[in-house]
Amino acid sequence: MVTTFYPPYSFGGDGMQVYRLSNELARRGHSVDVFYCEDSFLFMNGKHPEGDFPNHERVTLNPLRSGVGMLSPLLTQQTGIPIFKGRLKAALEKNRYDVIHYHNMSLIGIAALSYGAAVKLYTAHEHWLVCPMHILWKFNREVCTAKSCTMCQLAGKRPPQLWRKTGLLDRMLGHVDCVISPSRFTMQKHLEMGLKAPIKCIPNFLPRPVDNADTANEKPSARPFFLFAGRLEFVKGAHRLIELFKNHPEYDLKIAGDGPYRETLEKRAANCRNIEFLGRLSQEEIGIAYRSALALIVPSICYETFGMTIVEAFSNKTPVIANDLGALPEIIEESGGGYVYRSDEELILAVRKLASDAPLRAELGQNGHRAFLKYWNEEPHLEQYFTLIESLRTQKKPVQESAREVGTSAIA
Repeated sequence: MVTTFYPPYSFGGDGMQVYRLSNELARRGHSVDVFYCEDSFLFMNGKHPEGDFPNHERVTLNPLRSGVGMLSPLLTQQTGIPIFKGRLKAALEKNRYDVIHYHNMSLIGIAALSYGAAVKLYTAHEHWLVCPMHILWKFNREVCTAKSCTMCQLAGKRPPQLWRKTGLLDRMLGHVDCVISPSRFTMQKHLEMGLKAPIKCIPNFLPRPVDNADTANEKPSARPFFLFAGRLEFVKGAHRLIELFKNHPEYDLKIAGDGPYRETLEKRAANCRNIEFLGRLSQEEIGIAYRSALALIVPSICYETFGMTIVEAFSNKTPVIANDLGALPEIIEESGGGYVYRSDEELILAVRKLASDAPLRAELGQNGHRAFLKYWNEEPHLEQYFTLIESLRTQKKPVQESAREVGTSAIA
C-alpha cells in the first residue's frame, strides 16, 4: 500500500479505507507493507496525531520521514516526483511484491507509479487524478463542470502544478493496470474529465460490526434527533442544515465531527437550543449516535466519490436523507434505505416523514442494512478485489513470459 495518509497520520476517509483494507488482508493471511508520508501530515497538521490505530501483526508500517520537513511535500506537490523519498523506490523495486496498490498520491508523487514490477492498482478516493484541488470544487464556490485548473488553484491559494501540463500524469498512469473507483458516478466523472487508464468500480467497504455489542444498556436521547456525521468543512454542507433547523426548532440536530469549519458553524448555531455539537467521537460513540438518531442527513455540496457515512448508518439500521449530488443518490437508490432531496423543501418534507413515522424509519433502516450486507462489507469487496487481481495477473503473465523468451533468445 502506498498512500500519502495512513491512520493516525491521516485526516479522513481515504486513510481509513487503506487501514481497513490492509488489516483485512492481513487477517486473511497476506503480508502487507504500508508506505505513507509522515512529513506531509506534520506539514498540514502542525503536530503529531492523537489516537490509537492498532495494526495486525502482518501489517508493517513504513513512514516516510525525510528530515527536511515541509520541503519534501512542497517539492513533491510542485514536481510530481517523490523528492526526498528515495527509500520508497528502493523498497518497491527490491521486495518483489505481488501487488502494489496506490491510493492518495498527491504528496507521495505521481512518478512513484513507475516503481517496481507487480500488478498495480490505484484507488481514486478523491478526484485528484483529474483535479489538482482534489474534489472538483471550483473557485471555492461551486462544483466543477468545466476545467479552469490554473485559475482555480490560484483562487484556492495553492501553487499551480505545472507538471500536469507535461504529460507526466498520463505516462505514469500507463504503469497502472487498473484504477479502482468506489462508485459508478466517480468512474464516469473520471472518464468525462479525461482519465486515460482502465477503470473499474469496486465500492468501498465497512467491516461488519461484531455481534457482541451491548446495545441493551444504551440510553435513548431525551429528545429525538437527526444526525450529521463527518469532517466539518464547508463542502460537507452542515451550514445548510443549521439554517434549516434554525427555522424548525421542533426538530433537533446533532453534529458529530471536527474540522476547520467547526468554529464558524458553532457561531451560526449560537442560541439554537435544538442544535448540539458532539465533537469527534470514538467508534463506539458514533455507533450509539447512529442507532439513536431518527436518520442521518448527508448534505454535501461537492461531488462525493462514495458516501461512507451512509454505509455506516446502514450498518446500524439507520435511514438516510442525502443530497442529490455525486455518488450519494447512487447508494440510496441501490438500497432503498432513505430519501434523496434536491431542495430545502424536499429535505424538510423527508424530515417530517421520518420524525412522525416509526414503522417507515424501521423499514428504511432494514432496507439499508440488507444492502450493507449485500454490497458494502468486506466480503463482497474482497471477492471483487481478488477477482480483479487474478484477471490482471493472467493478462500480464503472457507478456512476462514473452519478455523472458526474448531475453533468452538474445542471450543465446
